[in-house]
Order: sequence, then structure tokens, then C-alpha cells
Amino acid sequence: MIELEEKSSGRIYPVFIQLPASYAANTDQTYPIIYLTDAHYSFPIVSGAMRFPMNSGLMQHVIIVAVSYEKGSAGASSRIRDYTPTSAKAWKQQTGNAKAHMAFLRETVMPFIESQYRASKTDRTFVGNSLGGLFGAYILFTEPDLFSSYILGSPSVWFDDNAILNIPLTKAKTKIKVYLSVGEYETPAFGEGQDMVAGAMQLRDRITALSNAEMELNFVVVAGASHATAFPTTAIQGLDWLYGIKRK
Repeated sequence: MIELEEKSSGRIYPVFIQLPASYAANTDQTYPIIYLTDAHYSFPIVSGAMRFPMNSGLMQHVIIVAVSYEKGSAGASSRIRDYTPTSAKAWKQQTGNAKAHMAFLRETVMPFIESQYRASKTDRTFVGNSLGGLFGAYILFTEPDLFSSYILGSPSVWFDDNAILNIPLTKAKTKIKVYLSVGEYETPAFGEGQDMVAGAMQLRDRITALSNAEMELNFVVVAGASHATAFPTTAIQGLDWLYGIKRK
């Protein structure tokens, strides 16, 4: 674990890094990078789930980088601030810092990783869930070429009256892959506070409007999954879609 400073605010963020088993031996190899939000739960899930398929030759070897919440803050307040693209008047907490947090990834986190490790500058995947998925959608809409692929799990499209759906779209200049997923039971009918399924479908339609010949979208509803249980399936199936090695 390392700590990096967001220059514009002075905030410190812990960053967790896992190198693949082949990294030390393959000194000439450059590796794809997986960038995760919500490190406290996403890092153990993704790093653990990918280890066996990578070591079994069923998935490309990648470097995993997970950015956590502001050091010393409550995790909820940090993620609500950093992963939301608009300032919501109805919220008591600070919101709307997604643009600055995206700049932190672009100007601080990525340059550090690419200077210290044999990290690809062209094969980068964003993985975010819930508010992290909303943050990923914001990056996709405003600076799509920052990542080559996006895995957006159960994105909080509902935030600030679906404001994400009104953000102007920027066309990607390079090929982009998007894996968008939501749990089947993420609706009020199954006790959820928001209809995440309807929101994900609206986001799917918005992404389709952004699409060109170079964009590939895969939309998946995870059978039998709630908001609390969908992410592990979303993450591993999305990463298998992107980095899986299919045996004939």
C-alpha cells in the first residue's frame, strides 16, 4: 500500500497494488492495468477472484490498482463527495467532486503507476460499483479515452434526479469496451431503495447514443442478485469478458 496526494486539495489517498505472479520473471513485459474504486471491498474481491484464473492460464496477467477513500475520513463521506458528478442540493454531505477526482487519477495515480511499474498506457480498465459505477459513467461520458475499458456495476444513476443522463457526451477517439451490469433484484419490489435495473437500462441507452463503430457494449442482468451481492459476479465476469483466454 502506498499513499498519494491530490495536489488540488491536499487530500491523501491510500492506493493498493497487486502485481501478477509473472511480473518479476518477465522483465520485458508490459501489463494491462485494472483500476478499482472503493478499495476497501473491491480490492480483496477482485484480487482474490482473479488470482486463480490468471495462474491457471485462463486470464491474462494484469496489475491491479485500487484507490481507497481519503485518509482519515469516513469512507461514506469520501465516496459520496468524490464519485458524484453534480452538487446535489438535497444532500447534506458534500457532493460533486468527480471532475477533480478524475483529474487525480489522470495526473497523479496513473503517472505514478506507469513510472514505477511496467504498466500499459493504452490498456487500462476502470472498475466501479454503485457510486463507483456512477463515477465511471461520468468518466466515460466526459473523458472516455482515459480508459480503454469500463466495468460499471449497479451504477447509481438515480443520484441527483438522474443528472448523469443529462451530461453532454464526448465521443471516444479510440476503441472502448463497456461492461454494464446490474442485479436482477435491485428494485423496490425486492426491498431496494432505488430501481437500479431501470437506471442501468437508461444508462445503457445513453451509452448506446455515445457508441460508434469503435465501441462495444455488453449489458448484463445478474440473475438472482441484489445490490449487496451483484458486484463479485459483475467484476469477475466483466474481467473475463475483457481478459479471459478461451480454450478451444
